[in-house]
Amino acid sequence: MFKGFKEFAYRGNVIDLAVAVVAGAAVVALVGDFTVAIIEPLIGLALGGGVDVGVLVVNGQVFDFTLLLNSFITFVITMLVIYYALIAPVNRMRRKQEEEEPAAPAEDVVLLTEIRDLLERR
Repeated sequence: MFKGFKEFAYRGNVIDLAVAVVAGAAVVALVGDFTVAIIEPLIGLALGGGVDVGVLVVNGQVFDFTLLLNSFITFVITMLVIYYALIAPVNRMRRKQEEEEPAAPAEDVVLLTEIRDLLERR
C-alpha cells in the first residue's frame, strides 16, 4: 500500500501541482500586498483622496467600489505574473524540446512502411 502511494506521490504531475499551488499562493500574497500598499493609495489619489473615497452609502448600506477595483487589479496582476513567470517559460521550453526531438511517425505510417518494404522484397 505504501509502495503504491510512493509511486503516486513521486510522479511528476503531483510534484508539479504541489509546487504550482505553493507558488500561486505566494504570488497571490505578494500581489495582494502590492495592491494594498501601492495601487490602493494611487486610486485614492486619482479619485480625490480621503478616507471615504470610492465608498457610497445608501440607506446605511455601504458600496465599496475601491475594494472591487482593488480586487480586479489584484486579479489581473496575479494572472500576468503567473503567465510571464510560469506559463511562458514552460511553453518556450516545450517548443524548444519539440524542435530538438524529431516526431516519431504515426503507427499507421510505420505499418504502411513495413508493408511497402515487404512488397519490394518480393
